[in-house]
Amino acid sequence: MLFVFAACAAVGVLRAPRGHAAGEAPAARAEHVLVGLSMDTLKEARWQRDRDMMVARAKALGAEVLVQSANGDDARQISDVVGLLTRHVDVLIVIAHDGKAMAKAVGLAHEAGVPVLAYDRLIVDSNVDAYVSFDNVRVGALQAKYVVDHLATPGKGKIVRVLGSKTDHNAVLVKKGQDEVLAPYLERGDIRIIHEDWADDWKPENAKKIVNAAISVHGHDFEAVLASSDGTASGAVQALSEEGLAGKVLVTGQDAELVACQRVVGGTQSMTVYKPLRHLADSAMELAVQLSTKHVIVAKQSVYNGKVDVPAVLLDVVVATRENMMETVVGDGFFTRQEVYGGP
Repeated sequence: MLFVFAACAAVGVLRAPRGHAAGEAPAARAEHVLVGLSMDTLKEARWQRDRDMMVARAKALGAEVLVQSANGDDARQISDVVGLLTRHVDVLIVIAHDGKAMAKAVGLAHEAGVPVLAYDRLIVDSNVDAYVSFDNVRVGALQAKYVVDHLATPGKGKIVRVLGSKTDHNAVLVKKGQDEVLAPYLERGDIRIIHEDWADDWKPENAKKIVNAAISVHGHDFEAVLASSDGTASGAVQALSEEGLAGKVLVTGQDAELVACQRVVGGTQSMTVYKPLRHLADSAMELAVQLSTKHVIVAKQSVYNGKVDVPAVLLDVVVATRENMMETVVGDGFFTRQEVYGGP
């Protein structure tokens, strides 16, 4: 069966049989839906929020969620999927640690007649049924554009780039967006990337090593760290702080983690890309319920995963800075003013 879908808020109207509205899972049927949620990790606050919001949305729909976390272990995540399938879940949502390794999980689920929705991270080289994420190419483009526009001489300067995890396809997409913006400046020699590397598992300590290496070779002769996430930005800021450079060098990020938002308003991180996670979690759970009940849903977007064009929902993102933090992250209720700024 071909499942094609879209999120109503992002790419237009969902059309399903039996007259159900866009993104609306019928409560009477959802009461019998068991959703398996296989997560890469719960060590980071961001993923705890995703889990809680998906479980809350499922409860509102009348569905039940079984959650497993692999703690960054591919073999364990495959085992988690097998365990969820033996409990006869109706649909599987996967947040992959390694998008390539989890192709096996898609195959196992399909053998059991269970559709699979890839959440936030694409599962490559597989027949995954659906993909719900933010526009990660745009994330990278927004990060790079911020750096280009905010260099001491806009469009000219030296930068260090901290890429994400090689095993996460999102890191590749973020890099693609950065490359598209930087390409003309690099070709003219106006901007130079003096050092770059991949931060394994997006870990701050690995990002810190990359920035430390850049400083060891080039000293303080750079103006920005193009960090691909708030986690890697954390490591970058730590390395810069040790050199007395924190707040003097541009640092990018994404995810609008609380500590990152605090760094942004404090001046040691320049920006973060805010992703409205509630929209992502709600869209994913609503679509998962529809997939589980064999609804055919219309989409306008797709992403090639190396094997097939996967029907995709790609939600938009927003740049959050010191200047607009109140209007974006706080205004949307993602964090309170007190959480970000402290004090009354």
